[in-house]
This record gives sequence, C-alpha cells and structure tokens, in this order.
Amino acid sequence: MNSKISEKVINRLTLYHCILSDYINKGIEFISSKQIATLLHIDDSQVRKDINMLNNSGKSRVGYIVKELKSSIEKTLGFKKTKKAFIIGAGNLGSAIANYGNFTDYGLNILALFDNDPAKIGKVVNNMKIQEVSQLPLAAKDEDVDIAILTVPGKFAQSTADFLVKANIKYIWNFTPVVLSVPDDVQVWNENLMGNFLQFTYNI
Repeated sequence: MNSKISEKVINRLTLYHCILSDYINKGIEFISSKQIATLLHIDDSQVRKDINMLNNSGKSRVGYIVKELKSSIEKTLGFKKTKKAFIIGAGNLGSAIANYGNFTDYGLNILALFDNDPAKIGKVVNNMKIQEVSQLPLAAKDEDVDIAILTVPGKFAQSTADFLVKANIKYIWNFTPVVLSVPDDVQVWNENLMGNFLQFTYNI
C-alpha cells in the first residue's frame, strides 16, 4: 500500500470500492464521480481528486469503467497481497469477525481463533477450531503470521498484547476499549466502536 495515502483517503477509497462492487453485481458498466459523491454525501470534486491519485481516467460524458476503477483501488490499497491473521478472543465479537466472509476479498486471511476459556477451546467457528492461546506463538511461527485481531475483554487487553509482542506479532487490530502500550516496532490500529457510535449519534 502506498504510505503517502492518508487514512481519510483510504477510508473513502474503501467506500468507493463497496459501491463499485455493488454496481458490478447489478451489471452496471459505468459510474460517474457525481454518482459516487451523491451516494456518500460528499463533494464531487473530492471524489475526482481521490480517483486521480489512482491514475484512472474516465470517459467524457460516460464516467469511469466500474471494473477498471475497482481494480485500480484494489491495486493501490494492496487488496491482492494476502495478509494472514489470528483472532485472539473467541467471544461474540471474535466469532462474528471470524464468520464475516468478505475479509478475503480485501486480502485478509484469518487462519485461526485463540482463547483461554476451556468451554470454548475445541469448538468450531467458520470451519476454524478454537485453539488454546498458549499454542499461538508456535502457530504464528509455523504459519508466518504477524497480525493479531484482539477481541478479548478489556481487563485482559494489555496482558494479551504483551503476550502477542513476545510471540513476534507486529500488527494488532485492537477491538478492546483499552489503549495498548507496545514497543515502537509494533503497530496498533484501535477500532473504537463506542467512539464511532458516539460520533454517529452526537447530533441525534
């Protein structure tokens, strides 16, 4: 992925990609920047500016070829480069993420779930058997996995993160309500579900 692309642009491009996927499913061949802008309630010029970054030129009075634009976004954002991950925490959220089927379309291959609850270990979620968390370091080494999706209860978040760091996990997608302390060579992306909800409902 191009490191020069800002988070805001990446977020918009992924939304464009969703729209383009829907258009392909509907058999629609062309799309205009105005159509995208209208669906997302943003300015048409912003859409054109974003798409210009992809070196994708549209056709006068017709718009962009949907399949080509979708492919350009996938190439720019690295969808085609497969990234392997483990889920740590096989509760409701972890299981829901494991059951979400569209991650593979974006290059994320979830290989296994881990937990320390004896009642969950051995159960199967989306054809993946829940494993004891102590098995993670060896599994990460064998499978060459360096991404962890963290969905444990908040009180266990930091201790689990420490364990992941020792297991040589370099990227943590953090769904817990805790700001993690990790070494400089480990990257954390915080998925603030409650913060997003409050942003959404602030003016209601």
